[in-house]
Amino acid sequence: MNYRFQNLLGAPYRGGNAVITQNTQLISPVGNRVSVTDLNKNHTVTLALDSSSNICRIAASPDGTFLLAVDEQKRGLFINLPRRVVLHRITFKDNVSALEFSPNGKFIAVGVGKLVQIWRSPGFRRAVYPFELVRTFANSDDIVVSLEWSLDSDYLLVGSKDLAARLFCVRKLKGVLNKPFLFLGHRDSVVGCFFGVDKMTNKINRAFTIARDGYIFSWGYTGKDVKMDESEDGHSEPPSPVTPERADMVMVENGDGVGTELKKRKEFDGKGLESDDDEEEDDEEYMHRGKWVLLRKDGFNQASAKVTACDYHQGLDMVVVGFSNGVFGLYQMPDFICIHLLSISREKLTTAVFNQRGNWLTFGCAKLGQLLVWDWRSESYILKQQGHYFDVNCVTYSPDSQFLATGADDNKVKVWSVMSGSCFITFTEHTNAVTALHFMADNHSLLSASLDGTVRAWDFKRYKNYKTYTTPTPRQFVSLTADPSGDVVCAGTLDSFEIFVWSKKTGQIKDILSGHEAPVHGLMFSPLTQILASSSWDNTVRLWDVFASKGTVETFQHNHDVLTVAFRPDGKQLASSTLDGQIHFWDTIEGVLMYTLEGRRDIAGGRVMTDRRSAANSSSGKCFTTLCYSADGGYILAAGTSRYICMYDIADQVLLRRFQISHNLSLDGVLDFLHSKKMTEAGPMDLIDDDNSDEEAGIDKQSRGNLGYDLPGSRPNRGRPIIRTKSLSIAPTGRSFAAATTEGVLIYSIDDTFIFDPTELDIDVTPEAVEAAIKEAEVSRALALSMRLNEDSLIKKCIFAVAPADIKAVAISVRQKYLERLMEALVDLLENCPHLEFILHWCQEICKAHGSSIQRSYRILLPALRSLQKAITRAHQDLADMCSSNEYTLRYLCSVPNNH
Repeated sequence: MNYRFQNLLGAPYRGGNAVITQNTQLISPVGNRVSVTDLNKNHTVTLALDSSSNICRIAASPDGTFLLAVDEQKRGLFINLPRRVVLHRITFKDNVSALEFSPNGKFIAVGVGKLVQIWRSPGFRRAVYPFELVRTFANSDDIVVSLEWSLDSDYLLVGSKDLAARLFCVRKLKGVLNKPFLFLGHRDSVVGCFFGVDKMTNKINRAFTIARDGYIFSWGYTGKDVKMDESEDGHSEPPSPVTPERADMVMVENGDGVGTELKKRKEFDGKGLESDDDEEEDDEEYMHRGKWVLLRKDGFNQASAKVTACDYHQGLDMVVVGFSNGVFGLYQMPDFICIHLLSISREKLTTAVFNQRGNWLTFGCAKLGQLLVWDWRSESYILKQQGHYFDVNCVTYSPDSQFLATGADDNKVKVWSVMSGSCFITFTEHTNAVTALHFMADNHSLLSASLDGTVRAWDFKRYKNYKTYTTPTPRQFVSLTADPSGDVVCAGTLDSFEIFVWSKKTGQIKDILSGHEAPVHGLMFSPLTQILASSSWDNTVRLWDVFASKGTVETFQHNHDVLTVAFRPDGKQLASSTLDGQIHFWDTIEGVLMYTLEGRRDIAGGRVMTDRRSAANSSSGKCFTTLCYSADGGYILAAGTSRYICMYDIADQVLLRRFQISHNLSLDGVLDFLHSKKMTEAGPMDLIDDDNSDEEAGIDKQSRGNLGYDLPGSRPNRGRPIIRTKSLSIAPTGRSFAAATTEGVLIYSIDDTFIFDPTELDIDVTPEAVEAAIKEAEVSRALALSMRLNEDSLIKKCIFAVAPADIKAVAISVRQKYLERLMEALVDLLENCPHLEFILHWCQEICKAHGSSIQRSYRILLPALRSLQKAITRAHQDLADMCSSNEYTLRYLCSVPNNH
């Protein structure tokens, strides 16, 4: 099965800076991946590219084609955004705290520790060394935290932690001393520095620097500094001939850009900075040699709150500032008029940015996982997303595969749209961790179980909790299911080892099933019968007849604790996972063991930082805690406390594929072997707490961190997240599956790219033969040939070549073995083709002509039929919404009196 990573849900933002390209494309880092959100279509997609650790800084080219993402391991990825591929890779020598493309797209300014490096943007060209270091500025005395280019890409404004901002000239100069201009007077780190432009002349006339302690400095440019020119002409401070400063290297023109001319020390005589063109150079005005004056200093008046994020829009001359207390302010410059001052979060804002037009503001809060886009003119939200604060415990698909529900330890239940990748409902009524979810067959009702002792029923249409199921004495529920007809609801407990059965309509307890001697962690109804299966840590799986009140029908004994249980879609087979890493398959009709899969070696791997044993010798985590059958029952997915998801073929009892859910080294358990250089006498270097508490509320802590796991005795590894998969769910269509992992909910789907897999291939079966059959009006033969070639474009071409009057005859001529492939092509056309009536006519005639054969082989065709139902339902909803809108518009137009 060609499943590939498609999207990441449940985590819209995890830290770092966000950028907006093309005015509506929002790019934000999510762990070690990058998400791109189309704000017009409200559609979010996570790129399949992943870095080696959490991404801390990103920058996009002015045209939105390239993206440079740098992670915590100082490794950078140069990405082509339209193609979603990595073009180049680079490793920096120190932590990157600032990153910015030049407005002309030719250069990239990178703040690497105390240095500012200017790199030439590699672009599309192929080269052995794609990144060319053009220049390095080493004037800062502390870490560089902010960068800003001028519009002509000639000047660079740099803010650092040494309480100063510096103005550098990056332009090609010859014979000019290129010392930066210093903006002093700040009492804290300069977290933001920006250029102001005169709208009449489009030239820089102002500069703004924002300090971390809540003050903004406005600087004005008054022109050429005469005193500086006189001192340079008189050589009052000649450069040392022995130790020339690195930042004062002479810039020369080398034909294709900026270059450096390093003179040998023995040839340096102290007069190299002069040239024959000194008079011409002196006539030109350089901003870094000019005179800047402080115009005003204004405070944001946020008491002890620090500035953690800021941005400036040159066209509107406005500044947006985010603070550590969750408040943001929008100010009109240069008069410093407060337009908005609102609180949008309980924690500090870690990113704040304008879009190109300046009408939308983007804010991010790393600790809470919030990502907001706000229109400050209309005071309305364009995007409002927040992920789960803690790990996701359970995930389940809706019957039509359009929605995905998640429950987590933060007591919340969220419902996500699979197509758009966004959350549209959040239920917060639970008061403890949500442990299990179950969708009802009506597609708009959801059940959730929690450790707070309640099972709640939610309605999507009314956005409310319409029923709550409780017990006479409080219980902690860890498993949940409902029968296919929706008459009863069952939940297993953690503390009393019982199974409670409620009537869904009345909410009354109908029965309490006793017999287990340990927590009931697995619970599932047979899809086609009324048999309930339950698994427990008492080494048993029990089958119950809930409606006949016969108690236990069958008991399957195991040698170890049973962790979970799952029914095959036809209800004739049952799978159970045990603590020793085995998966047992039982025949539910005969009550006998069919197969046993040994999975310890398949899921093993990964050493936690605190493990005293190697990954090969450790026994922890070598078991499956979640199982899920495929839509046709041919294979099974299994996962647990490991970085792998295993896919097994049940009939052949072989491992088909292993999916590694993450390569993020910021998580614990990704590596099999720990680095010996990171081991010290005090333990692993990553576990030593060397953080500076004075900087925790400022600009250093821009990531999600350890989420408060540092309570005494809570976690021995300082809260480093351990990679694992807690829940799996396959879509009823069989085209995708979801995994609730440490990084969020990963969506894997069958790849849409073409795979050449022909059937009954012959020397005469060629694309040319298909084209010839279409020209000769033999559409039935052409469709059969295209089916044998199994080429998607040819199949669709043959479908459109059939006249509407001939669809019935062609549909009858299609062989039964090609029905599934034809349905998949029709599903794709329904989702992407405007000819809705024509495709629906095809679907109708196929169902009429092959209804009996579809019913006989429903197990094989079930995924394709569900995909077809999903596509038709979505098309019906879109058409119904459009018709309703048109109807209301026409009613309004008819009600307006005609005065003409």
